[in-house]
Amino acid sequence: MARYTIRAVAERVRSRARRPARTAAAVTAVAAGLVLALGAPAPAASGHGGGGGAPVVTRAALDPALVAGRGATVDFAEQEAENASTDGTVIGPDRTAYTLPSEASGRAAVRLKPGQYVEFTLPRAANALTVRYSIPDAPGGGGITAPLDVSVDGRHRATMTLTSRYSWLYNQYPFSNDPRGDLLHPDWWITECGCVPAATTPVPTVDKPFRPSHFYDEQRLLLGRRYEAGDTVRLTAPRGSAAAWTVIDLLDAQLVGAPHVEKRAVDVLAFGADPTGRHDAADAFDRAIAHAKKRHLKVYLPPGTYQVNRHVLVDDVTIVGAGSWYTIVKGHQVTLDTPAPDGSVHTGVGFYGKDAADGGSHDVHLSGFTVEGDVRERVDTDQVNAVGGALGDSTIDGLYLHHTKVGMWFDGPMARLRVTRTVIADQIADGINFHTGVTDSSVSDTFVRNTGDDGLAMWSEKTADARNVFAHNTVQSPVLANGIALYGGTDNAVTGNLVADPVREGSAIQVGSRFGAEPFGGHLRITDNTTVRSGPFELNWKIGLGAIWFYALERDIDADIEVTGDHFLDNTYNAVMFVSDFPVKDKYAIRGVRFKDIRVDGTGTSVLSARSAGSASFENVDARDVGAVGINNCGSFNFPASGSEFAVNDLGGNDGGGTTGPWLASWELPNTITCDDRPPVVPPPAPAPW
Repeated sequence: MARYTIRAVAERVRSRARRPARTAAAVTAVAAGLVLALGAPAPAASGHGGGGGAPVVTRAALDPALVAGRGATVDFAEQEAENASTDGTVIGPDRTAYTLPSEASGRAAVRLKPGQYVEFTLPRAANALTVRYSIPDAPGGGGITAPLDVSVDGRHRATMTLTSRYSWLYNQYPFSNDPRGDLLHPDWWITECGCVPAATTPVPTVDKPFRPSHFYDEQRLLLGRRYEAGDTVRLTAPRGSAAAWTVIDLLDAQLVGAPHVEKRAVDVLAFGADPTGRHDAADAFDRAIAHAKKRHLKVYLPPGTYQVNRHVLVDDVTIVGAGSWYTIVKGHQVTLDTPAPDGSVHTGVGFYGKDAADGGSHDVHLSGFTVEGDVRERVDTDQVNAVGGALGDSTIDGLYLHHTKVGMWFDGPMARLRVTRTVIADQIADGINFHTGVTDSSVSDTFVRNTGDDGLAMWSEKTADARNVFAHNTVQSPVLANGIALYGGTDNAVTGNLVADPVREGSAIQVGSRFGAEPFGGHLRITDNTTVRSGPFELNWKIGLGAIWFYALERDIDADIEVTGDHFLDNTYNAVMFVSDFPVKDKYAIRGVRFKDIRVDGTGTSVLSARSAGSASFENVDARDVGAVGINNCGSFNFPASGSEFAVNDLGGNDGGGTTGPWLASWELPNTITCDDRPPVVPPPAPAPW
């Protein structure tokens, strides 16, 4: 039980400015003994993937029928490489952290040697492609580049230049680009030796590279013409490539319309902005914005690539691009001569509102362009986010945010922001974070993939976030932490989202009293969401999490919380989890959470794991393919004769179960102790129509 103290120690290690430190990342092999060498695939099938039949279109590697009406509405068709035709090797499925398959969408991908290919059949007309891939790091870190040949029907040919400069992190939080580096925190507990290395004699030897992760990147390509359904797209790792292997995870294909033209607007070209990207355009942007505000006009960013290496301050202005495929605002990360007052040691491209302490910015409207950063390391004090500051009464629509630290980080208090139809990919940290007093705001129809921390978060540090909604978003493959995280707040809602494939130290949805957050108050509604391949193994605690988990670390969780209409599919361990850290297990509880109209389709272990004092009620919760006892009830680990400190209230209609019988059996109620720290895992079958 002393293992729980690891998290308590790590929680005290915080960033100095605006971002919670994560706990020390953990062991390369989980309890099941799955150990993989750096860069080597999991045990996998060789040869062809899905073959040359009809194209298999998925959403989060699922049959779209299983997630109808949930997640973001996107204009691309997702095709997993493992379902395509290939002479390469399918790697996975595997859910073990620090492996290439575990970070792939659907937990599988295709590995190509030089000369091998993977071929997709277009399911509908397309003129643009997004390829999610991984190639090796340089031996000393810092990445390499390698070509990928693209052909359509064997005729159109282009070559993409892949890079690993923005992937391959190592070591303990906040991670390193150096595969040869020693422990960043020798005074932290690590599971590899079950010890604190600096306090251990003899000092343990840690294999290098230590804890490789964040393997994938994505790249977009305009084909220059329209291709039709049935045409084939072949991706080939050319012979003589500098990459010993190329892993292809998926292909997104879409039909992109013509560039948008904003006729009555201030054109940045008229103020000296260089659309070739050779000269810095930041000052030209400033001049165009100032002129537009005087004339009460929009600012237009025509097609082109604009070099911007600092923040562009925005207030009371509308900035419109030609579309995220055509207008690219791209910058270098710049080291500051002296740290900024907020602790930043770098700056970079980003559109920022004024600081909330200075009144924030208002009436800012950003749409139709890409922000392409150059962030390759995690420095929590840095303000190198694509969009930041305080933006009240504002809208963000149709952006593509790539290679920044956080896609959007908002420091409130601020109110009435709407984020819509935006794609956020390959971030070092979060996708979007509503931090400190963000109210009456929403994120919807937004697609987030491959974040290095929470995909979408509401963090009520110092001042509560209130009356916010995350609705109909898709979050895929967060490498660290959660798909959607709620740290305190009042009257918030998470509804209609699709969350897939969280890898480590988090799960699909977390409700947590941690990171100095204000308490949960009023109501919290978590409704009609779908999670898949979640509930992963927690590498520090060495236990399985739930796809949705409630974590009482710094205070009770006892607001009006309802979880209604959610579907938890293909759960690696549990569907639902309540947990409190061991040092505070007798101090904090999670009370009165209500579950209704829930479907649980497959669990490796239980439907519910309770490792906290408190209570929950269940009504019309249907489960199937449950791998262990339906309720794993440890309570607060005091094991009193009166039963567990966690009580389960059966409100009726709770059906189904697994090999041990009904998931909610009468003998388990209200608080039978059924505690099993690490029950055997029974991998469930693939999700299917209910």
